[in-house]
Amino acid sequence: MRKALIILTSLALVAGACQQSTKTTDNSTDSTGAGKVDKVEVPVPAFNADSAYAYTEKQVSFGPRIPNTPAQEKCAAWITGNLRRWADTVYVQRTTVNGPKNAKLPCINIIASFNPAAKQRVLLLAHWDTRPWADEDAFDKNKKLDGADDGASGVGVLMEVARQLRSHKPEAGIDILLVDVEDYGVKENENSFCLGTQYWAQNPHVKGYKAAYGILLDMVGGRGAQFYMEGTSKQYAYGPMKKFWDVANRLGYSDFFRYENYGSFITDDHVYVNTMANIPTFDIIAWQANGNFPPHWHTQNDNMSVIDPKTLKAVGQTILHVAYNEPFNY
Repeated sequence: MRKALIILTSLALVAGACQQSTKTTDNSTDSTGAGKVDKVEVPVPAFNADSAYAYTEKQVSFGPRIPNTPAQEKCAAWITGNLRRWADTVYVQRTTVNGPKNAKLPCINIIASFNPAAKQRVLLLAHWDTRPWADEDAFDKNKKLDGADDGASGVGVLMEVARQLRSHKPEAGIDILLVDVEDYGVKENENSFCLGTQYWAQNPHVKGYKAAYGILLDMVGGRGAQFYMEGTSKQYAYGPMKKFWDVANRLGYSDFFRYENYGSFITDDHVYVNTMANIPTFDIIAWQANGNFPPHWHTQNDNMSVIDPKTLKAVGQTILHVAYNEPFNY
């Protein structure tokens, strides 16, 4: 199972009240140990949810983005073409990975770099491929699915982020990594998932690449989605994750970003970024308090009807606020 969900326990609500702030005045040390100075927040561009929705819809229009299909090549070309208009540098990794039953799968990872000279960097990533079959469907488990939420929504958000980064350059270095062949795996072998990320972690687009931390987006567009702090994310990247949740709540997105601790560990791309690339990375992924993923997960119901611009906005606007004002203050 691509995202193996393990429920350990349900704990009490740990959230405290979040205070509004328009100025950072903490003069202690930052995450690197360097002294901080007062920093007035800079204007943050408005995340255009309609634009992110359109980018999500466009990906779905190509059909299921499955390795070895025309949709894979067409969608990759469209994503790459857009990112080349916006980013300072775009890298395209083409390789072949070994899938289940030793299937040879073409893999296309796409990386867009902003402010490449900046030493302190943030990695944003999502997968853009589609699971080849709706194996969680109640009836026909061999049918294909659109993958509107599971894949396209995260890419749609990051493409709108990229468009904004082009117009309003932040001081931080930002890298957007869109990985392929994430969802081709089988439940019997968790490591058969996230193959594009595993390849990138061992073969980064820049030799010796490092980022202060990473943010993974997966299923970030569903109506009524809720995002909880996932177990592996807390283990490796609690500081930046907690900062992100705090910013989201301060911006008014407390219905989406929850502080309840349900003790869940999810096998997703961030696991390999953490363990193979050694970049602390947290996962923003929708799941329910009962431990299940949204009902449309890996079913034919994962189509544009489940996508809500409000959810895209909550995730995208928080990313922009963190990128422009508090990328390393955690």
